[in-house]
Amino acid sequence: MAAYWTWWALAAVLVGAELMTGTFYLLAVGVAFVASGVAAWLGASVPVQLLIGGALGLALTMVAHRWRMRRSLPAPAPLDFGHSVHVLEWKDDGSARVNYRGTQWDAELAAPGETRAETMYIVGTRGSTLLIADRRA
Repeated sequence: MAAYWTWWALAAVLVGAELMTGTFYLLAVGVAFVASGVAAWLGASVPVQLLIGGALGLALTMVAHRWRMRRSLPAPAPLDFGHSVHVLEWKDDGSARVNYRGTQWDAELAAPGETRAETMYIVGTRGSTLLIADRRA
């Protein structure tokens, strides 16, 4: 089998796999393999084919990554941010036990100088611990 058929068969496998993942990275490498196949068809030596495939694969993967990062949306803020909680108990270290969504949660002051009140607001999370402040963020 001629070398260009090998390149094109590999490109077809990668493009087929890309249809299952939807990331565009395999498509970029598949296009690079098509270019290597064209180089083989035009009579380029094997090292030149590998150089074309490697360089073009790297370049197109970087382009696909940048395009994907530009298209991605920032992660939405958790739905709990801004909601009020009822403080059941304050501890000396600034942590608290709060009632929220019908159950008790551990909470910590978001900043050391925050005023302690009976009603506080969720401004963040650290794992499963709520970060609370005396006013909404």
